[in-house]
Amino acid sequence: MNFLASSASDLVKNLESGDVSSGDLTRVFLDRIDSCNGQVRAFSSVTAEAALAQAEELDERRSGGQAVGKLAGIPLAVKDVLCTKGQLTTCGSRMLSSYAPPYDATVIARLRAAGAVLLGKTNMDEFAMGSSTETSFHGPTANPWDRGRIPGGSSGGAAAAVAASMAPLSVGSDTGGSIRQPAAFCGVVGLKPTYGRVSRYGLVAFASSLDQVGPLAATAEDAALLLEVIAGHDELDSTSAELPVPSYSELLAEPLQGLRIGIVESHFADGLDGEIEASVRRAITLYEQLGATVHPVELPHSRYAIATYYIIASCEASGNLARYDGAHYGHRTDEGRMLEELAEERRMLVEAGDSAGAEQIDGPLVRMYRRTRAEGFGDEVKRRIMLGTYALSAGYYDAYYLKALKVRRRIRDDFDAAFQQVDVIAGPVTPTPAFALGERMDDPLAMYLGDLYTVSANLAGLPALSLPCGFSDSGLPIGLQLQAPPFEEARLLRAAHQFQQETDWHARRPSLVEES
Repeated sequence: MNFLASSASDLVKNLESGDVSSGDLTRVFLDRIDSCNGQVRAFSSVTAEAALAQAEELDERRSGGQAVGKLAGIPLAVKDVLCTKGQLTTCGSRMLSSYAPPYDATVIARLRAAGAVLLGKTNMDEFAMGSSTETSFHGPTANPWDRGRIPGGSSGGAAAAVAASMAPLSVGSDTGGSIRQPAAFCGVVGLKPTYGRVSRYGLVAFASSLDQVGPLAATAEDAALLLEVIAGHDELDSTSAELPVPSYSELLAEPLQGLRIGIVESHFADGLDGEIEASVRRAITLYEQLGATVHPVELPHSRYAIATYYIIASCEASGNLARYDGAHYGHRTDEGRMLEELAEERRMLVEAGDSAGAEQIDGPLVRMYRRTRAEGFGDEVKRRIMLGTYALSAGYYDAYYLKALKVRRRIRDDFDAAFQQVDVIAGPVTPTPAFALGERMDDPLAMYLGDLYTVSANLAGLPALSLPCGFSDSGLPIGLQLQAPPFEEARLLRAAHQFQQETDWHARRPSLVEES
C-alpha cells in the first residue's frame, strides 16, 4: 500500500487495524523527507530520532492494550513558529537561530497527547512576515509543483510538506492569509479558525490580535480531524474562547441542500487572473448542483482591508518584537568586537578635538541593543517594525493606528450584515497563481497586494478555508476561499468535504524525483 498517497484519516484506520506500525509509518515519511526535502526545502529542521522514539513508544502502548490518542502514530509537521520543548524554534530568523524553548505550546502539548508524531519544523517567512517563504534565515522554500516558484507564505513550508507527501498533516499559523494562501498555491486544504478557537499560548507572536493557529491537510476530512485535536479553551490564553469543540468529522456528511452562498462581485474585478476566476466560478456552479443557492452580497469596506491590515499588523509587530534585544535570549551581537569599535570611535573623536561628540556616542548597552537587532532581523521584519513604530508615534497614532482600528470595526460590521443573508461567502484566495521565486522581493507593495482576499477574515476574526478547485494551464494549483460566521468551522469543513466528494483536485500530487 502507498502510505504516502493515503489521507491521514485512512492512515488512522491502517494503524488501528495493524496494517502498519507507527514506527514503520514514521520511517516512510522520514525517508520521503530525506529524499525530497533538498528539492523543496519545506523543513527547516527534522527531529528523526525523537520522532522514531515517540512512534515506537506508541507501538508498545498499542500492543499492550493501552489507550492511545486520536492521532496516535500519525506523522505531522509543525510550522517553526510554535514552541517545542528542547527543540529549535527559530521563526525563520537569525534572532532565534539557536533558541530551544523550555516548554511546549498548548497546540504542541495537545498534539503529543493525541499521539501525533512530530517529524520536525517547517520553514516560514521570518517571524511570519511575508507571503512567499523567501525571507527565512534558512533560505527560501520552493513550490513542489514548480520549484522555480514560491509556495506562498508565511506557512509555505507547512503547505509544501503536505503537497510533496512529506507529511500527511501540518500545523501553520495565519495572520493575514498565511495558511490559506500557501494552501492555494500548493493545492492543499488550509483552514484559519475563528480568533480564539485555537490557543495561541506558545505561538511566537507577530500580531497578537490577528494570529491564529490552524491545520493544513490534503483533505477537508483530515483538516477536521486535526482541528478536533488542537481546538478548545485554554486557561493559558486569555483570548481563548470558552466554547465546546464540535465533532467536526461527524458533521462532514450533512448535505448542502439549502446552503446559501454569498458572492462579492467586486472580488472578480480587474486584477484577478482569468484562470482563477474561471475555476472559482466553476466551483460555485458545482455547489449549486449540490443544492446550494447563490446570492450577491456586499463588503463595501473591503477595499480598505490591505491598508488597515498592514497598519495594525505592523503596529502590533513593533511592540511584540521589542523584546528581542539580546538581553535575555536569542541572538546577541559580539560584545567584545563591539566594545573595541566603541573605544576606537571615541579615541578618534577625542584626537580630532571633539570631546563632546565622544561623550554623546551611544553607550555599550544601547549599542548592544541596536547591533543585536540590526544583525538579527531581516529586511522585511525591519520594514514592518519601522512602519509600525512610525504609525504609533506621537502625532501619528490618531491618524493611522486609531483610524485603522475604526475601519477594522466597519469591516467586521460588513461581514455581520452579509451573514444575515448567507451562510458562507465564496471567492478567490489569491489574485494570481504562484509567482516566480524572487519576482516580488524588491516590490513590497506587489507582495502585499497578493493578500487582498485573505486579510479581511483576520481583521474580522472569522474562520476561512482554502481548498483546491482547479489548475492553471501551466499546471499550478488554484484555490477557492470559503468564509463563515464566527465559530462556524464545521460549516466550512462540511462544504469543503462535499465539494471534494465530487472533484479530484485535492487528490493530485506533484512529481518529485527522489534523490538517491
